[in-house]
Amino acid sequence: MLLAAILPLALRGQVIPGIEVLERNGFECLAGRRVGLVTNPSGVDRNLRSTIDILFEAPQVNLVALYGPEHGVRGDAVAGEHVASSKDARTGLPVHSLYGATREPSPEMLRGIDVMVYDIQDVGTRSYTFISTLGLVMRACAKQGIEVVVLDRPNPLGGLKVEGGLVEPGFFSFVSEFRIPYIYGLTVGELALMINAEGMNRGQKGNEAPLECALTVIPMEGWYREMRYADTGLPWVLPSPNIPYPQSAVNYPCSGICGELSNYLNIGIGYNMPFECFAAEWVDADALKARLDSYNLPGVAFRPIHFKPFYGGKAGKLIHGVQFFFTDYEAATISLTQFYVMQALHELYPDRNPFTDTSRAEMIDKVCGSDFVRKQFGKRMKVADILDWWTKDVAAFRALSEKYYLYF
Repeated sequence: MLLAAILPLALRGQVIPGIEVLERNGFECLAGRRVGLVTNPSGVDRNLRSTIDILFEAPQVNLVALYGPEHGVRGDAVAGEHVASSKDARTGLPVHSLYGATREPSPEMLRGIDVMVYDIQDVGTRSYTFISTLGLVMRACAKQGIEVVVLDRPNPLGGLKVEGGLVEPGFFSFVSEFRIPYIYGLTVGELALMINAEGMNRGQKGNEAPLECALTVIPMEGWYREMRYADTGLPWVLPSPNIPYPQSAVNYPCSGICGELSNYLNIGIGYNMPFECFAAEWVDADALKARLDSYNLPGVAFRPIHFKPFYGGKAGKLIHGVQFFFTDYEAATISLTQFYVMQALHELYPDRNPFTDTSRAEMIDKVCGSDFVRKQFGKRMKVADILDWWTKDVAAFRALSEKYYLYF
């Protein structure tokens, strides 16, 4: 472990994901048991073989049912679209929807299952729904005495970034289901261990008795906390339509909250750079870049950009703004990027305050895990007004997280 810690990332070899470790060990924890699988197209090995096919074709594994999160098992549902229960065309297995009439599998959906496997590429941000699906699956399986096996994968943000406040009582939801920061710095396997052991699995509204399931995590091999996804040697299969590249996962927490403010700024959705920029018809791109440059923000740089989205509310309209880049990823507080952009725009255009539109208040509060950000930032549009709240829980959460580290 000490030798590995001093080797350059390029010399450490390729990361082996949990599905391959499971296969190499002869599917020992699944043999002789009826298996359910929660996955989507991102559940693949290094040769892009689907976890569905790997388990279905393994003689020692009896895969009997599939469970589809947002976007579906095969990735054929758009964001927010309900996923229908169906039959998988390739395997003939039943597919139970976890993003339709129910988001927690019912006892009927779990009937005939001895063990549930979870294999989805995480994006490392609390508001993405896959970890919420994992938590609800863990709750449902705890009620039925069914073991959960998590096949671990890299956190594309690395294992060192922790940003944002913890979810507060009254603001738990499917996009903020656990009392964790907005960026949590854990792999999905480590997060599952923490959720289970710390009593965080309290249901979608956060007000139910915590449940602990029988849990096994199949760790990766060759992953280290400082790794970004490009260091892993693994292929990236988009876990959802607007996360086409590993960098998209990094950019998501930098602009996604702003993106919830309808008709304010385009953040690259509808163009070929989702979550990568901030633009609108009324913005002077050069003035916005100059104002942002004046802040001397650590580790982030901006360039002017002009484009016409292909689809969405601004389709075909020329919009202007900035694209952002991280010149020193470790030094940057990446999730505050969007708030600095909104601050700069308010200084340039004082009459543009998106927080006066209350129609999106509930969703903003859910994503932030509190109404503090909306209420305080919305008053003056100054990052200084929310900075202490945004950073107050980071040190304590880091200390708690270390108990569940599988990688160093």
